Amino acid sequence: MHLISAGKLKKAASKYPDVATTIKAFCKTIDQAQWQSLIDVQQVYRDAEAVGNFTVFNIKGNKYRLILDIDYEEQVAYFKYFLTHAEYDRGKWKNDSYY
Repeated sequence: MHLISAGKLKKAASKYPDVATTIKAFCKTIDQAQWQSLIDVQQVYRDAEAVGNFTVFNIKGNKYRLILDIDYEEQVAYFKYFLTHAEYDRGKWKNDSYY
């Protein structure tokens, strides 16, 4: 699976030093993944869930939320948002036209 905008993800997460190692590992995992469905994702990230057209990952014990748009057929994951749990709950990310 190819992660589009991995640099943007790392930049967004850089505001939170406690997550640097986790994001680096996440990017490595995605790079090696060949997921065909959300069920495949959940075998690695059991708390991942589909929300609208996005896949949402709980990061660092649900402290953060990573939101991707995953195209399983093309094997591409598009970085959309990296948010604190509070930012996620406010729901502004749901204004995304693809949501």
